[in-house]
Amino acid sequence: MTKKIVIVGGVAGGATAAARLRRLDERSHIVLVERGEHISFANCGLPYYIGGTIKDREKLLVQTVEGMSKRFKLDIRNLSEVTQINRDEKTVTIQNLTDGNMYTETYDELILSPGAKPIVPPFEGLADAHNIFTLRNIPDMDKIKQWIDKQQPQKATVIGGGFIGLEMAENLHAQGLTVTIVEKSDQVMAPLDPEMAAIVHEHIRTKASLILNNGVKHFSEKGRIITLENGEELTSDLTILAIGVRPENELAVQAGLLTGERGGIIVNEHLQTNDPHIYAIGDAIEVVDFNHQTPTMVPLAWPANRQGRLVADAIYGHKRPYTGTLGTAIAKVFDLTVAVTGNNEKALSSLGIPYRFVHLHPVSHAGYYPGGSPISMKMTFDPNTGVIYGVQGVGRDGVDKRIDVIATAIKGGLTVYDLPDLELAYAPPYSSAKDPVNMLGYVASHIVDGELEVVSAYDIDSIIAEGGFLIDVRHPQEIKLGGIPGAVNIPLDELRDRLDTLPTDKPIYVTCQVGLRGYLATRILNENGFSSINISGGYKTYRFIKNENIQDDSDKKSNISIQSRENVPVHGTFIDAVGLACPGPIVKLHKAINDLSSEQTVNITVSDPGFTNDITAWCKNTGHELVSLNEHRDERTFSAVIKKK
Repeated sequence: MTKKIVIVGGVAGGATAAARLRRLDERSHIVLVERGEHISFANCGLPYYIGGTIKDREKLLVQTVEGMSKRFKLDIRNLSEVTQINRDEKTVTIQNLTDGNMYTETYDELILSPGAKPIVPPFEGLADAHNIFTLRNIPDMDKIKQWIDKQQPQKATVIGGGFIGLEMAENLHAQGLTVTIVEKSDQVMAPLDPEMAAIVHEHIRTKASLILNNGVKHFSEKGRIITLENGEELTSDLTILAIGVRPENELAVQAGLLTGERGGIIVNEHLQTNDPHIYAIGDAIEVVDFNHQTPTMVPLAWPANRQGRLVADAIYGHKRPYTGTLGTAIAKVFDLTVAVTGNNEKALSSLGIPYRFVHLHPVSHAGYYPGGSPISMKMTFDPNTGVIYGVQGVGRDGVDKRIDVIATAIKGGLTVYDLPDLELAYAPPYSSAKDPVNMLGYVASHIVDGELEVVSAYDIDSIIAEGGFLIDVRHPQEIKLGGIPGAVNIPLDELRDRLDTLPTDKPIYVTCQVGLRGYLATRILNENGFSSINISGGYKTYRFIKNENIQDDSDKKSNISIQSRENVPVHGTFIDAVGLACPGPIVKLHKAINDLSSEQTVNITVSDPGFTNDITAWCKNTGHELVSLNEHRDERTFSAVIKKK
């Protein structure tokens, strides 16, 4: 039977549905109504055209009206808007935005793919501003690019620290602007847990100003002055509002279709609304969380594309359920990659679901191969069954493939016990023989089995304050980089010889740099009759948490700034520590500087970005002088010159 199908909205969901419908039936009349000029464009690429990474604007246009109409025999009506759904008559009212003409169009099946639009609060002074923009589509992109090209702004402010906000901050920085990010909550990137977001904060602050726990109060001087809620004033030549998005649900609400608490159109597993002839897909709908089947909103490209295909199949009787959304997402934040999938700790706590978690800080590939860099990972899981709930990753390299492996594992029903069995590709430039995904499985399975007990780095200060006993099993030189107050330093290799100095009437808490040596220490202690608990993620996780509280303390900052230089002359002793993760470079530096005389220098080259913080702390604590600290972007390394005192 020939059908007439009307689709409201193009881009990821609507355009995908239209193409799939035509492939299933050559005879149906398919009408695609799009309010904008472009029906299919790479909206995720918009910030990168503004930043100059993408040079050719036309490459963002995935399909043109003419091209898609001809290839798929579609009735495409762009620059047209559906203003009303008449469910009883099974018609929609359409306005031609070019000439204002209004008419009705019948349908057998209707697909709503209106997307989501930026949240723009009614700030005082916003209406008079000329330099404030949002970014949703090609015209928005063009306006921002034209403003930059013609006005030559120097200072930019991004309001909102989500994915779009941070991508825009990076690309405005790439255009040479001085960027300030303003985020109303206490962290950027809500899908991250706070200690993982702290890693991102630390990196952002090397590139831009970051203001947290503060929002916009009002604008003045035609948008050039931004007054924040605490009274602070910012001067901005260009401001991007990236506060968030809300579903375009006006048509649905007007037609009596059901919506959820956050405004998303409610659909069943086959993407039907409460009207069986009206389907809805993409950013406008409420989906269910894949793990727990609870309502959620996930405005991402993959769900929209998948739903577009599934709804076309359903209309033609090939029904496959949409089983929920994991929320797998990734973003480039300056030099970092940030990615997530599944449920973080915050989400699980709010749902009241029992969980445990592990932190890891592995190197992206074999440590002896040049160019490796740390990855920080956090995985949540069921404490009884080992079912994986989610994972977060932050690092320079290799984050994407680890997140994708875990996302696949969750969809495939694997548990933490299955991760060590995954046979993943290995060669020194790409991974280690035990991939970080394998390591997550090993550590998590130890916890589920009761072999390892861990505590959050958030809790250790209060534990010590209440009389808890903590040992730090790192090398003494590592302690000079910083440590947890109250810890007793017993290097791992000395632990067996000093067991008689440890208390037997209370648990012994253990920390190291990232957790591995702490685990080995707990095994020694447990096998010798002690009760021990490891700090998840070790001192590195603790430091990221605590670093959030010292950002405005000038005594904690070095007076040496990181310069981007490609050719820096080498003086004195040279140390090649490329490929070593901290504290490896510091240990090598300590050995080398002991052989020098006063006022002699050491030049050290590393690939671990964490070195920039470690070397500052080490020099401060040892009294040696940090002469220079340089970033070599082409080689993705850092070098420092240290003078012995």
